[in-house]
Amino acid sequence: MAGGKSRPRVAVTRRLPAPVEARMRDLFELRLNEDDRRLGRSELLALMQENDVLVPTLSDRIDADLLAGAGDRLKLIANYGAGIDHIDVAAARQRDIQVSNTPGVLTEDTADMTMALIIAVTRRLHEGFTVMQSGEWEGWSPTAFLGGRIGGRKLGILGMGRIGRAVARRAHAFGMEIHYHNRSRLRPETEAELHATWWDSLDQMLARTDVISVNVAHTPATFHLLSARRLRLLKPSAVVINTSRGEVIDENALTRMLRAGEIAGAGLDVYEHGHEANPRLRNLPNVVLLPHMGSATEEGRIEMGEKVILNIQTYANGHRPPDLVVPGTL
Repeated sequence: MAGGKSRPRVAVTRRLPAPVEARMRDLFELRLNEDDRRLGRSELLALMQENDVLVPTLSDRIDADLLAGAGDRLKLIANYGAGIDHIDVAAARQRDIQVSNTPGVLTEDTADMTMALIIAVTRRLHEGFTVMQSGEWEGWSPTAFLGGRIGGRKLGILGMGRIGRAVARRAHAFGMEIHYHNRSRLRPETEAELHATWWDSLDQMLARTDVISVNVAHTPATFHLLSARRLRLLKPSAVVINTSRGEVIDENALTRMLRAGEIAGAGLDVYEHGHEANPRLRNLPNVVLLPHMGSATEEGRIEMGEKVILNIQTYANGHRPPDLVVPGTL
């Protein structure tokens, strides 16, 4: 396969946009999951044993035990997505299996969704939609569905990477006051461009902001970064938005506080336990729940596929994939 002498055999665990699959068929010996259903562990293992490259998605958990049975053929896991916490990268590298991802593609789409959730929660769009869908609206009233302006509110961004900066630019255009907490402070010129104020103390930022946007990756250091203790620092009028990783927030604590009125609202696109949102979050009027739609644009998903193809093709030609994941760097 090295040097492009043969077409790599590639298995894809879920259906991808048609243009991506068509391009893959041209380049690779391709095996698709025609039913587009979540595969079981035995099915994943069979694909790993029978193919040179596996293209999984975030719903495919590839742990050390699964990798131990992969055999010698699999040499690249070309993840369709930026997040790789569902893959044991260290275990893969120990077995001489490289792992790549698709960073930087979904920045603008995720930032758009973050702003959509901020507006949806603060302006009570979910409640208005529900009333209209049920046919129970009785006409306009001066005091019905009163939300609040987002202009002038303090936005605290937790994580000022690519997505956090994109959120900051959008929020500033809406008149929000930008604050952020990050592992390291941005350069002064970047802060000036974003009109952003850095907080060394996350606790102090939480206590002073009106909207919190979670934009950090899930790592051992960020698990429950917004713990019950930290959530209690928020104002009762605060709103929590998460389009990053559900594990960053203690979902049970957030649920209790939302139900008790100790936090004004939340907009969530991700959940602590994968696709299983806390059932006590459902039907709360002050909560907007989405099914991980942050990256769900046709343009973004095609660009993700193009990155996957580039990583596979570069590896097949005997070179390092451009988006190779190095253990311990994410």
